[in-house]
Amino acid sequence: MIKLTRLDGQAFILNADLIRCVEQRPDTFVTLISGERIVVAESMDEVVEKAVEYQQRKAMLPSFVHSGTPRNEQG
Repeated sequence: MIKLTRLDGQAFILNADLIRCVEQRPDTFVTLISGERIVVAESMDEVVEKAVEYQQRKAMLPSFVHSGTPRNEQG
C-alpha cells in the first residue's frame, strides 16, 4: 500500500498492486487495472518510486502460514 494525495489535499492509501500505468499530462494520472483513473498531487516519478519501494518491501516480508510461523522456519 502506498500513501498518495488527491489534488484537493486529501490523503489516501492505494494498493500499488492495482496500478496499470502512471502518466504525467501535466497532472499525474494513475490508471488502475480496473480502468479507473485517479489524479494525484505527486509527480509521476514519486508515484513510481513509492510503488517500487512497496514492491521491494513486500518481497522482503516472510510468508506466513495459518499457524503464524514463517514458511522457511517450519520443521
